[in-house]
Amino acid sequence: MAKKKISNGVVADAYLTLLADRGVDYLFGNAGTDFAPLIESYSKMRANGTKVPEPITCPHENVAMGMAQGYYVMTGRPQTVMVHVNVGTANAVCGLVNAYKGNIPVLFSAGRTPFSETGDLMGKRSGEIHWPQEMFDQRSMVREVVKWDYELPNAEVVETAIDRALNAAMTHPRGPVYMTLPREVLAGPAGDFVYDSPSTRAYPTAPMPDPNAIDEAANLIAGAKNPVIITSAAGADFEDVAALSALANRFAIPVTQRKPRYVCITTDDPMNLGYNPDAFLEDADLIIVADCDVPWIPGNKSPSDDCKVIHLGADPLFSTYPIRGFRSDMAITGLLKWTFKALDDALAGHEKSAKSRIDARRKSLGDLRAKQAENKKVALEKASKDSPAHPVWISHCIDQVKDDDGIVVKESQLPPQHMTFNKPGTFFSLGQGGGLGWGLGTALGIKLADRDRQVICTQGDGAYMFGNPIPAHYISAAENLPMLTIVYNNSMWNAVKRNTHGVYPDGYAAKSNWEPLTYFQEGAKFEKAVEIAGGYGERVEDPADLPMALDRALNAMAKDGRQALLNVVSKNA
Repeated sequence: MAKKKISNGVVADAYLTLLADRGVDYLFGNAGTDFAPLIESYSKMRANGTKVPEPITCPHENVAMGMAQGYYVMTGRPQTVMVHVNVGTANAVCGLVNAYKGNIPVLFSAGRTPFSETGDLMGKRSGEIHWPQEMFDQRSMVREVVKWDYELPNAEVVETAIDRALNAAMTHPRGPVYMTLPREVLAGPAGDFVYDSPSTRAYPTAPMPDPNAIDEAANLIAGAKNPVIITSAAGADFEDVAALSALANRFAIPVTQRKPRYVCITTDDPMNLGYNPDAFLEDADLIIVADCDVPWIPGNKSPSDDCKVIHLGADPLFSTYPIRGFRSDMAITGLLKWTFKALDDALAGHEKSAKSRIDARRKSLGDLRAKQAENKKVALEKASKDSPAHPVWISHCIDQVKDDDGIVVKESQLPPQHMTFNKPGTFFSLGQGGGLGWGLGTALGIKLADRDRQVICTQGDGAYMFGNPIPAHYISAAENLPMLTIVYNNSMWNAVKRNTHGVYPDGYAAKSNWEPLTYFQEGAKFEKAVEIAGGYGERVEDPADLPMALDRALNAMAKDGRQALLNVVSKNA
């Protein structure tokens, strides 16, 4: 058992050193008075050459959470975020909700108001704010949206606490954890601190599908006339994509996506049948729900009573959702890549007996893909003539200039069916908890994880404002993370308007076409925000100007190393 030692250190030294030893590359921080011991330790570690997580200054906590999320989805390694006591925690909750519902592991930490008023403890209360900012139970603020929470009590348990936090975060279904760090504890002596390196507390293995359940599911699939796969989160593990494709193509099972969060299946895959699961519900006699929390909206459309439903995933029935009552004839727990592979293997023995059904499906699905392709051409032709710019046109123009391995972050009206994603890990739409403003930070985290890749962050105007753009653009410049931000500026929260009309289709708002609290002032100069941080900004009002504007923005990134933003006046659609 290998050991390492920190001589004559303090707890903050041990904390930072252990994080780095456990594979944490970055600490995304928004500092306050509680950070004093950590800042001192960072300076000390720099002087003596000790490896610690690189500190990234994040002027807003929501951006910090987004960066940790973006870095994880590209690397598979959880990072740490630290914020200022209770108020910093409050500012980060929006991102924390998204991470929890999206199964993103983050070691989220915050200082804790010093607990000692007098005495000899280093780090005791030293300012007026240390009285009013204290809470009876700071961790209760986030307990419902973390997997584990803990307050670090002393030096003796710092190694155990960090290992426990990371183990909890990385156990499937994954998610964030929360640790509070009192200033006196961080500043306290750790003596000659000895720790295991590498850790002797390994992450637990991921869940494997039950072989008996796989055989039963394979029998159902083999006997189905019109099976369909509905997914939104296949592709979180990039290996999911090939495994899903192999299964779907062997048995000619269409894959349809509802609000995908990742590249679930590549654009050019013959079994990629688009983004409208409702179109398949009526005829389906078997639905395979592959890590999709809401495969259909029961109040709008549901499968027939005779249709069997199989749910797949590490948490196939979404245990963190208080109410979720979708039919479930089978629920198979296991990572998707392994479950798809197991089903593919189990179905090999059925291929010959089901050949006629497979061949018939393959022919009809090919015809349907051709029809979908024609419909997309018609939609693009129509959208290209719209003014202001239609989201379909904006997305098409982006698709024409993005790199083959370029990464697109979607927190906008971007319709993915008008884009091309033929490589896993090139599309992310991660606001699973409904917390708007995650996109800018996530795009920065993705860029940090792979600096050589082109990153395009698409934002609705409302999402852009939620995303704390000034801090985000500042970080982009300070950390040399140039990316292209495209704002779909329709001067409103269109989702709020659309839902108002959906609930009250014949109501006063629909009849008058006046929906208060949904409109923004027209003419917002979002392109000026990026200029504050030295970036290139441009407003695009004529849709015909967009292709050249994209070229100018990308040129600023490629030649000058600057971030860029296009503020595209867009249509409500």
